[in-house]
Amino acid sequence: MNTVIDLGSKRQYADCSEIFNDGYKLSGFYKIKPLQSPAEFSVYCDMSDGGGWTVIQRRSDGSENFNRGWKDYENGFGNFVQKHGEYWLGNKNLHFLTTQEDYTLKIDLADFEKNSRYAQYKNFKVGDEKNFYELNIGEYSGTAGDSLAGNFHPEVQWWASHQRMKFSTWDRDHDNYEGNCAEEDQSGWWFNRCHSANLNGVYYSGPYTAKTDNGIVWYTWHGWWYSLKSVVMKIRPNDFIPNVI
Repeated sequence: MNTVIDLGSKRQYADCSEIFNDGYKLSGFYKIKPLQSPAEFSVYCDMSDGGGWTVIQRRSDGSENFNRGWKDYENGFGNFVQKHGEYWLGNKNLHFLTTQEDYTLKIDLADFEKNSRYAQYKNFKVGDEKNFYELNIGEYSGTAGDSLAGNFHPEVQWWASHQRMKFSTWDRDHDNYEGNCAEEDQSGWWFNRCHSANLNGVYYSGPYTAKTDNGIVWYTWHGWWYSLKSVVMKIRPNDFIPNVI
């Protein structure tokens, strides 16, 4: 089904975990309205994997252009109708979502050899517009390695960590690099100088060569010169307890 699942207007849901716990166990697009959000918006709810996940980003086939400017990344863009549609939910929406409670971020990664791994972070938060949608992440767990905090080697952390980085796009450069990471890597992301993870990079099929390491990169799994087949970034409250009736 490629349309938004209409739950009527009987109540407003702040995220997919509330929808799941209200008895809707079907994955698909739903309308949510975080507490501070002025308007409701469409989001894909992943009701598998324990249920209640709000999908904030998806890469699946390279059909969507992720080399976009500040406004697009702020407001969100992409395919909000198809099950595997690629999209970015929007930094403004990420801020509204992650300030209402403590969220866990789970990143599902797959390569072209049919392997999959995941990385999970407690207390994922995205700052507001005046803090340039700064990234905050807590404790890591998972099988893909900790590319977001750059903890894989103490000597690289100063340039590889994405913790507390401000969001950058080609037209709004907030990274720690003399050049412009977003421009070189053709994506919007929480760049440092430049990255050990860039999940909004260019869609290649596995190993690639380019002037810069601008693929869909998760360094601790496949290094800088392998671009992943699929990515799903999804969030759920830290203290989520599934309502199984």
